Amino acid sequence: MTVTWIVVPGLAETPEEFGRVVELLPDLDVRVIDPWRTPITSDVDALRAAAGVPPDAEVALVGHSIGGLAVLRWALTRPHEVTRLVLVDSSLTSETGWRPFYPGRRGDRAVRSVVKALARIGVPQLLGPGVRQLIVRLGSTANHDPLSRATAKARYGGRESWLLFWDELAGSWELAAEVAKLVATPVGAIAPTALLVATGGSSRFTAKSWLAGQQRLADVLGATVEVLKDSAHLVHLDRPDAIAQTLA
Repeated sequence: MTVTWIVVPGLAETPEEFGRVVELLPDLDVRVIDPWRTPITSDVDALRAAAGVPPDAEVALVGHSIGGLAVLRWALTRPHEVTRLVLVDSSLTSETGWRPFYPGRRGDRAVRSVVKALARIGVPQLLGPGVRQLIVRLGSTANHDPLSRATAKARYGGRESWLLFWDELAGSWELAAEVAKLVATPVGAIAPTALLVATGGSSRFTAKSWLAGQQRLADVLGATVEVLKDSAHLVHLDRPDAIAQTLA
């Protein structure tokens, strides 16, 4: 049976960013979930439906940043569904944020009110494309954005875009706490797992502690670790070849 690879992007990312990874794997069935349509922190059934994968299909999972937490939860709660797991500079289970800002709490409601007010006066439309440029500049050593100006404007300058970013960030803290509980006890069956860890570019400033955290996670999962010294956090932009080689 053919295995379908499902890629879950990270916060404020788009499926178009992973186009080069898909191009490098022409013989594989690789499907990238669109976080703008299906939140990264959605439950497993929603993510599977978003990828258009039949219930009986074998899947392998790739998760970047908070997408790594999403696929890790999937692999830990439904090990019979997942044949391989790749975590690309994944968020760590310790990244549980601030509880007063968890979804539905007072801090969350306050932030959502502010973001909605900014949207009403057109701030995302004005600054969104610039925010995208800043994300790429800080998160990538290559500093090359594959998105067209029109796509960047439509995605990051949309009226609801900043609210989507906040909802994903706040939801990722709950997701991290959930996955932390799953790995707190001995992990049973889990698919062969590989971690790609970026320590270059802007990531070099926290590389030592970041790599240590990733190694601890790998030890719990019985996973392998590959360090990418020439890549910053946006590995799919800097080293799509490394991701493709891991999947092949």
